[in-house]
Order: sequence, then structure tokens, then C-alpha cells
Amino acid sequence: MSESTGPLSGIKVVELGGVGPTPFCCQLLSDLGADIIRIDRPAGYDGGAPVEPRFDLLNRGRRSAAIDLKKPEAVAAVLDLVRRADVLIEGFRPGVAEKLGLGPDECTAVNPGLVYGRMTGWGQHGPLAQAPGHDINYIALTGVLHSIGSAGGPPVIPLNLAGDFGGGSLYLAFGIVAALLERHRSGRGQVIDAAMVDGSASLMTLFYGLHAAGYWRDERGVNRLDSGAPWYNTYRTSDGQWLAIGSNEARFWRNTLRILELDEAEMPDQHDRSRWPEMHDRLAEVIATRTRDEWCALAEGRDVCFAPVLSLGEAPQHPHLRARETFIEVEGVVQPAPAPRFSRTPGAVQRPPARPGEHTDEVLGDWGFSPERLSALRVAGAIA
Repeated sequence: MSESTGPLSGIKVVELGGVGPTPFCCQLLSDLGADIIRIDRPAGYDGGAPVEPRFDLLNRGRRSAAIDLKKPEAVAAVLDLVRRADVLIEGFRPGVAEKLGLGPDECTAVNPGLVYGRMTGWGQHGPLAQAPGHDINYIALTGVLHSIGSAGGPPVIPLNLAGDFGGGSLYLAFGIVAALLERHRSGRGQVIDAAMVDGSASLMTLFYGLHAAGYWRDERGVNRLDSGAPWYNTYRTSDGQWLAIGSNEARFWRNTLRILELDEAEMPDQHDRSRWPEMHDRLAEVIATRTRDEWCALAEGRDVCFAPVLSLGEAPQHPHLRARETFIEVEGVVQPAPAPRFSRTPGAVQRPPARPGEHTDEVLGDWGFSPERLSALRVAGAIA
């Protein structure tokens, strides 16, 4: 597979395996060159999506070692890995890592320079710290879920992008890189408490500001970016497909009206909220007269904010995304390419997703474990 050339090449990470935001954070770090050993549970653990490992794309790029953390010999082995690591990442409920003997105190005792990344939904402290939850619960608490949906309709679930991945994975990855940068000055590691409630609230910063200013109404589907505005909305075309229009600025709105063959003089003022429903109905009526691709052809080369709403099957085939190689294929599986892009140290998918424990001996050996140590761990039942 690809030899690591990314900006994080040489950074060694221990990932205590989990599902959702923790693996995605590690996928991002791996795509940018980090050498990550994923500690998976022994066979028989029921977690994650029931798909073949090669489709479990959040696990791409890393080697997997199956280690039974309930065995004291396994915990000692992980602490030996921590001695050699720059980063440890865990996604347990608060207190679980400590009970295993792998909490921040134990890990920083053997490696004071360690960056210890903790991923939870509710955070390491607070009344809900020990409560169960998923993305939908975290974004419900922070105003995100309340704010997404059509006027008069129920809240719309934005997949698990805003809590797990946007508010969780990305903030933890950002925090880890920031802590590594700070370590260059201080020589010391630190603990990162990445909570999805904190991250998803942070993502709402713009809207809390607009709401405080009296510009953003605290209800769904009546504002300029939540489907309230007719010029920032989706419309069904004659073939049952959808078109996305984002004509916020006046010049884009005027050009959109020209493509739709609507006379601006006969339309209400763009920012007259009282007439937005009327304007929406007029646009919907016109857009329903042509197919999605016909409208896109008319908009081609024009100064408008038009885009077809593409399915998962269509998106990788779009000419722009093909030209940028936004999607790649690894062992027959089409998937998003590493992002962002770097001029000198490009990221890459280092390897396809591994089966749990697929590289136990190989990766432990590369991280300094002797054959005799591996044999002793196997006898103790710490590794398969």
C-alpha cells in the first residue's frame, strides 16, 4: 500500500478501538500520514455496522492488533506501546479507561509527552457525563437539531454529521494536532476532553450570534439558511430529481431569475420575508417544468449558485469531482479521498480497512515487541 508521506508522517498513535467518531478521527490522522495501531477487542465483540471489514471505511489506513484489555498482561503491553507513542485516543465513557489501568495518569506516568485524546458525547464531567447517548441526543441538547427542518415540520436529522463527526471527530483531530504543536514548545503532553456537545455547540456559533442580534428567528424553516429563503433552497424538477439553489447575493439572485426566465421587476424584493412563501411557490412552479440536467445545462458557465442534488451513486461520477479526484477506489471500494490537500506532503490511504487483529504480530513487532514477548502474551491470553 501507500508509503506514508503526509504531514503527520512519523507521528505514532495508539487507538483504543471503538465505533463512530473515534475511528473517523483516527482515519483522518492516518490519511495524513500518522502511524496508528488500532487496539481491537478479541473476536466475539458485537459493535459497529454488520458489513465486511473492507467496507468499514472509518477503519482504513491502520493496522489492527487484537488485545484483551481485561488481562493485566494486555494492559502492561499497551503501556509499553504508549511509551513509544505520541498520541493515545480513546472513546470510552468517563472512568472506563481508568478502571482498565489506561487512564491519563497511568499513561502520562510512562510518557510525559503523550497527547491523550478523549472522545465522548457528554464530556468528562457534568450531570450527564455517565449517561448513554448518540449523535441525535447530543445535537438535540445544543440547538442544532431544533434548527434544522422545514417550517412547521419536525426537526430533521442531519445523519450523524453534526455530532459524531463534525462536533466530535474533527474537534478531537484539531485538538490533537494543536497539542502536538504546543508540545514542541513545552515538551509536555496534555489531555484533550473532546465532547460532542461542546463541538456541536461550537458549530452553531454563527447562529447563536445572529439569534442574539435579533436577525435569526428561533424556529425552523423561516431563516435564510434553513430553507426559509426561496433563494437558498431545494426544488423538485420535472423528472423527480432535485436542484439546490444558493443565490444569497443579489447578483446571483438576478442571474438565477434570468435562467428561470422570471422578470425581476415582477418579483418581490429578495429580502422581503413576508413574501418568501410566495416567491418559493413561484420558483417551484417554474423549476418543475424542466429536468434537473436541463436546468444544470442552462446554468453551465453562468454566474449562479446552482448544483444538482446528487445521490451517493452519482456524486463520484460528477466531472468536477472526477477532475479533482475527490473520490478514489481502494480494492474495489469507491470512497472519499483524503482531505485537505497539501502541496509538499500529500495524504494518502495507507491501506484498506483491516480485520480485527489482522496485524497483531506484525505491528507489535514493528513497535518493538520481541518474538518471546509476543509468545508470552499469547500464552497469557492477552492476544489471540
